Amino acid sequence: MVVQEETALKVAQSLLKIKAIKLSLKSPFTWASGWKSPIYCDNRITLSYPSIRTYIRQQFVKIINDEFGDIDLIAGVATGGIAHGALVAQDLGLPFAYIRSSAKDHGLAKNIEGVVESGQSVIVIEDLISTGESSIKAVKALKDAGANVKGLLAIFTYGFDVAEEKFKDAACPAYALSDYKFLIQQALADNFVTENDIESLKNWRKNPSGWPNN
Repeated sequence: MVVQEETALKVAQSLLKIKAIKLSLKSPFTWASGWKSPIYCDNRITLSYPSIRTYIRQQFVKIINDEFGDIDLIAGVATGGIAHGALVAQDLGLPFAYIRSSAKDHGLAKNIEGVVESGQSVIVIEDLISTGESSIKAVKALKDAGANVKGLLAIFTYGFDVAEEKFKDAACPAYALSDYKFLIQQALADNFVTENDIESLKNWRKNPSGWPNN
């Protein structure tokens, strides 16, 4: 869920401005899943802009303080959530760890880097929620290590129903600073798209696997 409209629109505006999010209906992007998409998101670009990454950190910290209270550990999801998670942990004076996309195939074969102790309350930091698969995999790894995962925070979410169901099943509240609905709203206001584009953009959100023929 998105916590605040003002924040959601400001984050959407920033992501569009620095081209962390790109919109292209005429030449759609192809995701790894094979889906054709009018949107491409790479929130790691935000790290190159101090004012934007600072705002993201501040909003993450605010959500943690307002919604979760005392936390023992911040954990980032590789790779996009690592830097932002470390910045949040630094701000809060908390330990930090991160979760690999898969366990190392050498050494100790760990999939969590850093110290995670049983019983610790943890907030997970992501850069992007799409289907939710990688996020839930990270949450499960932390729970398997004995952590008490209180919730997950992301910069942006597409808001797919499948992701929301996964977080619900995992009993893991998920918050995003911005989402697809606010992105379209801001993109129209800033002339990244036109009124004629809106219906097609909304159709993709409803049925991404069938777009652009839906």
